[in-house]
This record gives sequence, C-alpha cells and structure tokens, in this order.
Amino acid sequence: MTIFEALRADHDKQRTLLELLVKTHGDSEGRDELFEKVKTELSAHAAAEERALYIPMMEVDLTQEKARHSVAEHHEIDELLETLEETDFSSSAWLSTAKKLQHLVTHHLDEEEQEVFQLAGRALPEQQKTSLARTYQKEMAAHK
Repeated sequence: MTIFEALRADHDKQRTLLELLVKTHGDSEGRDELFEKVKTELSAHAAAEERALYIPMMEVDLTQEKARHSVAEHHEIDELLETLEETDFSSSAWLSTAKKLQHLVTHHLDEEEQEVFQLAGRALPEQQKTSLARTYQKEMAAHK
C-alpha cells in the first residue's frame, strides 16, 4: 500500500462522517458523539499526514509550496473545529459552521487527491511511498 492509498481510505471516512454530522439536529447525543468522532479523525489525520507526507514534501523544491498550502488549510480546519466546540450545539450558528467545515474539508481532500498526490507521486521515490504509508498508519494509531 502507498501513502496515497492509505490517505484516500481515511478521506472517504471523513467525507462520510461530515455528511452525517451536518444532518444532526440540535444539542443531541448523536451530534455530540459524531462531532467527537469528526474531531478525533480530523486531528489525528492532520498530524499523521503532516508527518508522513508534508514533511517529506517540504524537502523537495517541486512540492514544497503545495505542502505549505495544505498545512495552512489544516490550521483553518482546526480553527473551525475550535469554533464548533465553543458554539452552543443547539444554535443555528453551530450547523452553519459545521457546513463550512464540511465544505472546507471536502475542498481540501479533493485538492489533495487531484493535485497534491499527483505532484508528490512524481517527486517521491516508489519505495518511500510505501514506507510513508506505514509511517502514516503508525501515526494515526498513536493519535487516536
């Protein structure tokens, strides 16, 4: 398995969790539980992805700028997660922020899959793509 396959599998999980999250209502147990899952998944993924993909990408001129851009988007995602945590779960502002989060994450994942992976695929040696998948999976396990 390559780093890209490992990341894609988790991207699909994130898309599903976010779709479910924006369908929740009010300050319910379901919303709370799902939000915790989304938060854990996104935080673990960002930390693991930065270590397993973006740090190696920053060492290559061709991919450095894309890696920096993606890390900046991770920070925007973190800020929205913080806003959601501080917002009353039963307010309409909570749902509109959750939708913003879904939009931002979906844009980020699409951009990674359509642009970042292709660029990194050209820049990183085959053997490294496999070893980075293992690094990513270890990091994910450590952050959950």
